[in-house]
Amino acid sequence: MQSTENSLTILDVSGPFREPREQVFSYDYSIQRATWATPQAVRVKVSIPDELEPFKRRLFGVVAGSPGQQLLISNILSKTIADSKMRVADQEGLLAERRDVMLAPFVGPLGHLFPKLESLFETDQPAVREEVKRRVGI
Repeated sequence: MQSTENSLTILDVSGPFREPREQVFSYDYSIQRATWATPQAVRVKVSIPDELEPFKRRLFGVVAGSPGQQLLISNILSKTIADSKMRVADQEGLLAERRDVMLAPFVGPLGHLFPKLESLFETDQPAVREEVKRRVGI
């Protein structure tokens, strides 16, 4: 865990981007710590079949709605997952060094981090449901 004087600040987030040849959405974060001279880049990948779809099913079951509503739900959820992955990575010390980082889906070699992501998702569920209800109407 980082000390408060060297806490992580997210300066900017862009995305989602659809990665070619991968079933993922990615987000590009610009992060900064007080001890760093310049911001650093982190690309966070959210696996559609392994992270997005299971969390979507947990949150809503089978979701009906127009294609536009489905897209907006996927955008809200994938961004929530990406933000949570940043929190887990920071807690685990994966973002402590000053270097560009790619944070892969929490499956395979990073599968041990998935339970922490699930825990954050469980905590955030009411807020995510409310945002979807407010923005999508479902």
